[in-house]
Amino acid sequence: MVTAAVCAVVAGYRSYAAIAEWVADVPAATALALGMTADRRPSEAMIRRLLQAMDPRLLTAAISVWLAGRATATTSTAGRAIAVDGKTLRGSRTTDTAARHTLTACDQATGVVLASIDVDGKTNEITRFAPLLDQISDLRDTVITADALHCQREHVTYLAQRGAHWILTVKGNQPHLQAQLTTLPWRAVPDAARDTDRGHGRREIRSCKILTVSTGIDFPHAAQAIQIRRRRRRLDQPKRFTTETVYAITDLRVHQAKPAQLAS
Repeated sequence: MVTAAVCAVVAGYRSYAAIAEWVADVPAATALALGMTADRRPSEAMIRRLLQAMDPRLLTAAISVWLAGRATATTSTAGRAIAVDGKTLRGSRTTDTAARHTLTACDQATGVVLASIDVDGKTNEITRFAPLLDQISDLRDTVITADALHCQREHVTYLAQRGAHWILTVKGNQPHLQAQLTTLPWRAVPDAARDTDRGHGRREIRSCKILTVSTGIDFPHAAQAIQIRRRRRRLDQPKRFTTETVYAITDLRVHQAKPAQLAS
């Protein structure tokens, strides 16, 4: 019944009555595939009672374990990369409530969301980082990537305890660390990786420089610093480029990840 409800919602049926209508109208072969007999399908009342009685946190945890198992079945845990990012759910705002904000962990190779957790108005993404990744049973040798908000000492300590690696963007919320990175001798460093991408009406050229920082960077476990330069131009304005420079740090050492892997 839970699978049937999910299928109905994916098909655009949002209310309990609409979900029951979808379940009642699906072909007999589909009902059998969902584990229901064609002549004994759940009623709206049964679907309502089931969904209202379910603990969404336990359901999320169960789905996360299942998805993680399927993702690691096709790709080895070693070398796996997981992106942590927060998003506001489209269509979740109502006249009485603010839009729901969630923090998710997504397998970069498959695009599968392995875990998610709500971020309500009483907290923020930073406090939900560890509880989110606690839903994934094995993080050993996995590389976690996250934006500048999660460039936190507590986060890298947690990841070290889980046996995971990390690449974190550095911006103004870590002013001392950002100042250290910007003053490194980048002019003397050649590009380690370079690629060009075209899409969404623009062309982007990305270059990446990497420096080993065994000393002098005030951040635990940091082994390498990364400078990414993005040059973009709109296809209808071929002579007008905009340039953005972004810095990142990682605990991965030279022998653990090639420049092209860090860039990707």
